[in-house]
Amino acid sequence: MDPASTTLSHTLVLVGCGNMGYALLRGWVNSSTVYSRNVHVVEPIAALRDRAALLGVNTHESCETLPAKADLIVIALKPQALPKELPPYSRFSDGTVFVSIAAGVLSARLKALLNSARIVRAMPNTPTAIGKGSTIVFPDSAVGGDDLESVVCLFRAGGAVHQVAHESLIDAATAVSGSGPAYIFYVIECLTDAACELGLSAEVAGKLAKETVHGAAALAFESSEDPAELRRQVTSPNGTTAAGLSVLAAENALSSLILRTTKAAFDRSLELGAPMQGQ
Repeated sequence: MDPASTTLSHTLVLVGCGNMGYALLRGWVNSSTVYSRNVHVVEPIAALRDRAALLGVNTHESCETLPAKADLIVIALKPQALPKELPPYSRFSDGTVFVSIAAGVLSARLKALLNSARIVRAMPNTPTAIGKGSTIVFPDSAVGGDDLESVVCLFRAGGAVHQVAHESLIDAATAVSGSGPAYIFYVIECLTDAACELGLSAEVAGKLAKETVHGAAALAFESSEDPAELRRQVTSPNGTTAAGLSVLAAENALSSLILRTTKAAFDRSLELGAPMQGQ
């Protein structure tokens, strides 16, 4: 199977179609990675069901009306909802691979709730909706190569996919790539506000901030140079960029802030999963 070009013929169930679930669904349908007629979305909120239905998929208020069999079930629910919502899906345990994007919830807990050993944990991010995402996956040892390839194909529709060797690294990925888009959006907000303070109009400030972040990221992605070298190339001695960087680099201000930011997200991921490990 070539994940970059294959349309999966699997029966796919998406449990939960909030922001992240919908981002995944859009990516799958728009890239033709799945046949929309084979996709079933379970979402209790009518407005979210209606939004999903516009993509041509089947929608359900609960799992009771789902087909008898499913090849892949993607769980896009908040961690706190899993103990209540997952047990009814244990009827699919034979022949189904379950993929969870719930932060912090370990494979062992998912196995217990679903009565299934075929578990893949994944952490995508919202740019998946436009094919620019990044997803980390960790398969349980019971997941076969073909099944894992199908899961990778599914997430590759939204961008890059990386596999980690240890489940604990999923929480690290959550703190960096999973939550990372929000950090970057906040940087854009801050750059926009700063530009306004310097006298630019809100319209021009917003465009400059977005274009700068987008362009710098694209250059870093395309260049053979590492980001540190690219930074040096733009920083003339005693120039304007050097003056700005002197503030960010003073006493490791920015690097320390980013470390504390990602550590807070990492710790919260552990906290979200911890209560369920004893249930």
